[in-house]
Amino acid sequence: MANFASVLKEEIIRLARKEIRSETEGLKKASVQYRSEIAALKRRVVTLEQQLSRLGKATTQSAKVTAEPDTETKVRFVSKGFKSLRQRLGLSAEVIGNLLDVSAQTIYSWESGNSSPRKQQLPKIAMLRGMNKRDVSAILKKLAG
Repeated sequence: MANFASVLKEEIIRLARKEIRSETEGLKKASVQYRSEIAALKRRVVTLEQQLSRLGKATTQSAKVTAEPDTETKVRFVSKGFKSLRQRLGLSAEVIGNLLDVSAQTIYSWESGNSSPRKQQLPKIAMLRGMNKRDVSAILKKLAG
C-alpha cells in the first residue's frame, strides 16, 4: 500500500508541475511583451522631450527677436509716489489692494520700499495714476454691485 501511495503522490506532483509550467509560460510571454512595450514608450518619451526642448529654445529665440523695446510701455515704480497716489485717491491699503489683486500687506510693503510690484501689476498701477477719486469710486461701486 505504501508503494501505491508514493506512486500516487509522485503522479500528483508531476501533473501539478505540468499545470504550473503551462500557466507560467503565458505569464512569461506577457511579461516579455509588456517590458518591450515599456521600453518603446520610454524611448518615445525621450524623443518627445528632446523635440519639446528644441521647440522651446526656438520659440524663446524668436520671441527675443520680435520683442521690441519701443512697443512695451515702461512704467516706473517709486514707493513714495505710490504712497502719495493712495493718499490722493483717499483709499485704504485694503481697497487699493483689492483693485490691484494683492493683499494690504503687499501694499504696505511696496510703500515702505521692502518690495516692488510684479510686471503684471505695473499696468494696473499706471491706470490708477490717471484716475481721479470719482473714477475710482465708480470702479469700486461696479466691483461691489
